[in-house]
Amino acid sequence: MSGALDGIKIIEFTEIIAGPFGGMLLADMGADVIKIEPPWGDPWRHAFPIEPGESKTFMSLNRGKRSLPLDLTKQEGRDVVYRLIPHIDVVIINYRPDVPYNLGIDYETLSSINPHLIYCENTAYGREGPHSMRPGYDIIAQAMTGLMASEDKIADGVPQQVSSTPVADVSTGLATAWSVCAALFHRERSGKGQKIETNLLASALAAQSTRFMEVERVDTEPRAEFYENMQVMKDAGVPYADMHAYYREHFDSRRGRGFSIYYRTYQAADGVLAVGCLSDPLRKRLINLVGLHDIRFEPNHDPYSEETRLFYEKLNTQMEDIFRQKSVSEWLRLLDDAGVPAGPVRFIEELVDDRQVVSNGLVIELDHSVVGKVKMVGPMLKMSETPLEPKRASPALGGHTDEILSEYGYTTAQIQTLRAQSITL
Repeated sequence: MSGALDGIKIIEFTEIIAGPFGGMLLADMGADVIKIEPPWGDPWRHAFPIEPGESKTFMSLNRGKRSLPLDLTKQEGRDVVYRLIPHIDVVIINYRPDVPYNLGIDYETLSSINPHLIYCENTAYGREGPHSMRPGYDIIAQAMTGLMASEDKIADGVPQQVSSTPVADVSTGLATAWSVCAALFHRERSGKGQKIETNLLASALAAQSTRFMEVERVDTEPRAEFYENMQVMKDAGVPYADMHAYYREHFDSRRGRGFSIYYRTYQAADGVLAVGCLSDPLRKRLINLVGLHDIRFEPNHDPYSEETRLFYEKLNTQMEDIFRQKSVSEWLRLLDDAGVPAGPVRFIEELVDDRQVVSNGLVIELDHSVVGKVKMVGPMLKMSETPLEPKRASPALGGHTDEILSEYGYTTAQIQTLRAQSITL
């Protein structure tokens, strides 16, 4: 069966994570994705390479694509793009806002060649505002959007990034694929192309929707007071760790006590497990299982009182002591029987052969033209009528130059000329 996007042609001017991830998701759905790189390649090819120009970081984000290196600083390179554009459905690009104009691949230029074009432009902070022209990466988006400050990761008094995954980049890649699919659907009904704008700032904020939300009746005055006090502390040179402690006390105290014992990790006798109880029925199951009492369920309980704070400090210690008494597997049996959501803490490297992961088709094996067989995470969703099927591993730099240019009418002699002029590889 064909993928949902079979027949859709995409040109991708992207580097590093956000744009490439979005393009890969669309390739999994059957789109023909042509990745246009500079002659030296996407910088991610050279991050801890396995072979020259081939790294796990690049290969994990670019499967299913074809590579066409072009020097877009030269008119001959831009002319190749202009020759392809009339046949292209979607452009994905992630540069600073000025770069597409400098290279002649901006929306206005390309849509004038193909009015039906869908053009998805990703920037760091959006096209407007004081930071719009600044370059940015995931770590900076984390810093500027409160993700980093909310994470409770402080080393030597300095907040640390969320390093397990690039949250802003990955969520922006999802937004890219989602918005392109919506724009294709709209074009199917209206015949109109359009410009899409995504950015790391928006994605990082969207991932924190509950924290960001302000309810005038309860939040306006406390937030104003917090901002004033934080500004005073910054002006006075108060260390970040002290400001963070004030932040935690100011906001967490208003969220109520006792939540953390039901949604956290616990050290068991031989490992660590996580429990997640986000409703009172689930919390009651857990507290009854361990044989303790929680004042949360008493009439007229005040979650903000000092008595409550002291109670939960003690209850937290009791819970930790109880969980240390049994192994992870013993706890999982007990928690499953009680209907309490729980699971073991794993390292990602353990999961390539994990039965649950493998059973759901989340491990695929592909043949890479340079490094051989690679195993990687498979498509994150299933579709009954248009199944997702990664057709190839990530491309070697210039591995599809002749194939692509021939498809769009270039002769062998013309391709050789472009190589001789260092326009392509």
